[in-house]
Amino acid sequence: MQNLAFNEVWRQRLGPEYDDFMQALKRGARLSLRVNTLKLRPEEFLRISPFPLAPVPWCLEGWIILEGEQKAGRHPYHAAGLYYIQDPATMAAAGLLDPQPGEWVLDLCASPGGKASHLAARMENEGVLVANEVNPRRASVLAFNLERMGVTNAIILNERAETLAARWAGLFDRVLVDAPCSGEAVLARDPGAFRAWSKDLLKRFARRQLELLYHASHLVRPGGWLLYATCSFSPEENEGVISRFLEKRSDFILVDPSRHPLFSPGRPEWIEGGDPQLKWAVRLWPHLAPGHGHFYALLKHQGEGYVLRRRNKSYLSLEAEKLYEEFCRHNLKELPATEGLIEKGGQIYRTPLPLEMWKGLKVVRPGWWLGRIYKGRFQPDHALALGIKAEKALRVKDLPLDSAELKAYLRGEWLEGGFKDGPVGDAGEEWVLVTVGGFPLGWARSVAGGLKSLYPRHFRAAWGTA
Repeated sequence: MQNLAFNEVWRQRLGPEYDDFMQALKRGARLSLRVNTLKLRPEEFLRISPFPLAPVPWCLEGWIILEGEQKAGRHPYHAAGLYYIQDPATMAAAGLLDPQPGEWVLDLCASPGGKASHLAARMENEGVLVANEVNPRRASVLAFNLERMGVTNAIILNERAETLAARWAGLFDRVLVDAPCSGEAVLARDPGAFRAWSKDLLKRFARRQLELLYHASHLVRPGGWLLYATCSFSPEENEGVISRFLEKRSDFILVDPSRHPLFSPGRPEWIEGGDPQLKWAVRLWPHLAPGHGHFYALLKHQGEGYVLRRRNKSYLSLEAEKLYEEFCRHNLKELPATEGLIEKGGQIYRTPLPLEMWKGLKVVRPGWWLGRIYKGRFQPDHALALGIKAEKALRVKDLPLDSAELKAYLRGEWLEGGFKDGPVGDAGEEWVLVTVGGFPLGWARSVAGGLKSLYPRHFRAAWGTA
């Protein structure tokens, strides 16, 4: 890794730690996963884990993969959303922000969805999670990942921070700003980005980061919390941004969080006139702790405030409501969602926010995608399968791990033999929830003595072609 300016800056800052730091950057971090507690408890996953694991010190759900890393993203348990492949340093965000069930939480720069799905899990899918991503292509990736993880309390937006600040001032209990940055923690993955590193580049990022943080602060209610994060080490993007923000927003204070022994302090001495309280920021270094590294600053909006939140209601037509309820009677043991039901372009969602609060915004998904009305019937979406428990379905087909049937289903192939277990409904076609180890993978239809796989086409390529 050669960039003389980068090397010299960090040699001066870190002194005797410099060589270990550079070796850690070159080496990179081991692949890690976070168990999805919306699906199962960490101890349950340990009993079925296909990989040997070591714990992430500051995250009970986090585990370092010791062997078989190359298989982690192509395992049926990954497809079922039992875990998210996530760097240990990024797992600290949910613990520091500490969202509670029932709260209203915003992840302002949410793609690809690791931190957002972690927030949803800590919220137990209760309350409101707004996952925003300004880049349209990355917003689609975010939607797919939240779907796979069984997140049902999120609305996904593709909006600018200033638009949300003007629309939703003081609305949220907690806001996360995982700001775009120079990505110094992962420069080893991108030699071109490493060669392009410069002081001018840091200044450009810092200007945008301060702007984002300032807009985000308007979204936090009095008494609420704001977490700033980067995967950069440079103080220009970290302590410098926080210092300048606090000069502009004296109604926010930097908080000294409960910190793990591997959480290093901020470095106020690296910026001109740095306030000693900047040491309350959290630094994760790749040569001192697992992961690629990260910076966090936890801020509290002073004062106390209560936000009057409107009761959510449904906006389905009578016909759509009838078809949705009819499908549930024939295929599920209960209605998976009853409030906040809306129809948008023939698609039915359960939105966590009242319609009037997000109408006019750039919405990728207004909520949990339940299904669509097609040819006078309700057809369930993949997100509905991934968002419910297997015991809620009337007909379940569990496919053994490593079986030919399971691989065929994931490739979208026909399964011989039909559906023989469970009650037969009186609908014209029977929907079957396909599971692995008791965890939902998706839908199939029982027709003509076999099962037609309805695993989404855009996910099949990872498993080969039919």
